[in-house]
Amino acid sequence: MDILKGECLLVSERITVMVEGALAVALSVVFSALRLWSMPQGGSITLEMLPLFLFALRRGGRYGCAAGAVSGLMQLLTGGYIVHPLQALLDYPLAFGALGVAGFLRDRPLWIGLTLGALLRFLCHVLSGVVFFGSFAPEGSNGWVYSAVYNASFMAPTLLVCVLLAYIVWPRIRRAGNGR
Repeated sequence: MDILKGECLLVSERITVMVEGALAVALSVVFSALRLWSMPQGGSITLEMLPLFLFALRRGGRYGCAAGAVSGLMQLLTGGYIVHPLQALLDYPLAFGALGVAGFLRDRPLWIGLTLGALLRFLCHVLSGVVFFGSFAPEGSNGWVYSAVYNASFMAPTLLVCVLLAYIVWPRIRRAGNGR
């Protein structure tokens, strides 16, 4: 009887994690459409990273990376810009999956995990920018510098807003549930 009870708890816990992950993905996709500022060749300041960060902090890096990758795929399917399959992979599932890394650092100060996750997303976008969008760089400019500056122009303010909001929201989430 105890074995059956334990099995039911495991299934219930997995379902709870899946529902929370689905909600984080849904919120991320909705928040990606609510742009505070948009860049001319893509990228914008949004709150899309916040639900993925909070989910990763609550459930850990493995689940956070999975939810981020699903969110990236959903954003790709609902209006992503594709010039090459590798670019699509870099700019969507890999970039957003990287946000889940915050969950591996949830025992550290909040800003460290969020910054590392956003930095990994930034690196995915920079690489994509150099390889696939270098033609947008002004004549004679370094493609790496151009891509880094362009992507930092929306990623840095997005990270700042998300970190500030996470410091407000995360303590309430921890108290409300079994988050760490």
